[in-house]
Amino acid sequence: MLAHGSSFACMKPKSNTPNRAFKVADQIQRDLTELIARELKDPRVGMVTIQAVEVSPDYAHAKVFFSVLVGDPGECEEALNQAAGFLRNGLFKRLHIHTVPTLHFHFDRTTERAADMNALIAKAVSSRAKED
Repeated sequence: MLAHGSSFACMKPKSNTPNRAFKVADQIQRDLTELIARELKDPRVGMVTIQAVEVSPDYAHAKVFFSVLVGDPGECEEALNQAAGFLRNGLFKRLHIHTVPTLHFHFDRTTERAADMNALIAKAVSSRAKED
């Protein structure tokens, strides 16, 4: 009799692989949020929100996209990348997967760009209202 999770995993259709990668990335996102908030003591890391995690197909690397509510994004990115080993070690204790990816933190400017776009739209709407 084969143990749970044995060689049958190789027989699963390949369509499950992207779904598994998504689940792993989602779990990493949740665990990192908690680890950063509770265990990371670096003063350069302010109020960080993990926006997304992209895991490489071999699970060796993960790009972690974050935004910052308060603080300098560049300093925060540097601090998070310096703490990547510490955070990865924390993930080892939480995740039940064979390979925990090496973490690469990147500041996500999506929220910043959205705010800029909203400001431009509001400006355009107000100037159009003045013309009418």
